[in-house]
Amino acid sequence: MLASYRGVLRRPGAAAFCATGLVARLPISMTGLGVVLLVQAREGSYGVAGAVSAAYMIANAVLSIAQGRLLDRLGQGRVLSVASVAFGVAMSVLVVSVQADWPLIVTYVAAAIGGASLPQIGSCVRARWSHVLDSPADVQTAYALESVADEAVFILGPILVTVLATAVHPVLGLAVAIIAGTAGGLVFAALRSTEPPAHARTSVDGVRPPLPWRTVGPLAVVFAALGILFGAAEVTTVAFADEQGHRAWSGGLLALWALGSLTAGVVTGTIAWRRGPTVRVQIGAAGMALAMVPLYFVDSLPLMGLLLLLGGVAIAPTMVAALSLTESRVPTSRLTEGMAIMQTGVVAGVAPGATLSGFVVDHHGASAAYLVSLTAGVVAAIAALTLPRDVVPAPAEPPRTPVAS
Repeated sequence: MLASYRGVLRRPGAAAFCATGLVARLPISMTGLGVVLLVQAREGSYGVAGAVSAAYMIANAVLSIAQGRLLDRLGQGRVLSVASVAFGVAMSVLVVSVQADWPLIVTYVAAAIGGASLPQIGSCVRARWSHVLDSPADVQTAYALESVADEAVFILGPILVTVLATAVHPVLGLAVAIIAGTAGGLVFAALRSTEPPAHARTSVDGVRPPLPWRTVGPLAVVFAALGILFGAAEVTTVAFADEQGHRAWSGGLLALWALGSLTAGVVTGTIAWRRGPTVRVQIGAAGMALAMVPLYFVDSLPLMGLLLLLGGVAIAPTMVAALSLTESRVPTSRLTEGMAIMQTGVVAGVAPGATLSGFVVDHHGASAAYLVSLTAGVVAAIAALTLPRDVVPAPAEPPRTPVAS
């Protein structure tokens, strides 16, 4: 089973940027929570802590696509070097401002700059895979590997930042995230042998090829809806465990959900699919919606754990298929931007999903709140059905030159 993964990792430089990218991605799952834990410990207010974290998240969602465009036009090395340093400086100022009781406006501004400059490592890693690999099957395997890496980051990151911030010192959890993002981003930027070429000029007249919005638009909706599903399901699951009198089990339930996705992601990368990515996105989105249906009726922690484990199986294959479709349809010179649009869709959906499900929990209980996730899954499935089935070739560009193996 692992032969497919060994094959892509043997490409020169691939293992280095894959491993470095894993470390550099840790801030994605650590920084927001780390900010909340740090600010709450100092200010004694979850409201202020949540507002500072929101400033970080909103700035990241708004400007990540712009960073993706710069990455395509100027190259990963230049953009990631600047972004990594800016992220490290801004987040360090945030820590100092909280610890030194500087005016809150300084903390908010530092959080916004930190979120805006967070290096878009996930998009960069996938763009590198597309550059160094010339086989669609190998690209799918690499994307499955990245899906597993994402799951590992989102499982380990919150645990690591929580333990460090609560058991050692409130600053330490966020400090580790800052170091991982800054040092990891700089090392990743220095790996030039696998860096895709910059596309400052993409044609004779300097006009960039257009994005295929007929595909990108529905896919962005799919990712945003899945972000809402994820955010809502996480909050609802915590509330469900609390209602059952076992709040401490909520982490275990969410870990089972992630385990189902991680396992499916590993398997996905070893399968030679007969169906194209469009059909797999449609099937996967429908599967994720269906997985939410029985949760409304469950009144047992063990049964909920089993259903979440099974439901998680649909997550990684759907994400891999959607990103593979993005890679196949978006012009090479705008691939990082296209990937950033999808990643931003997920991030942008999590907060509204969590907020809406929290409102439903407060007024109707946890079981009813799972309907928020179900509705988001249905929206994702409908959006997936609007994807064009025929493969639309990207605008004419110089062929990709695979890195020699």
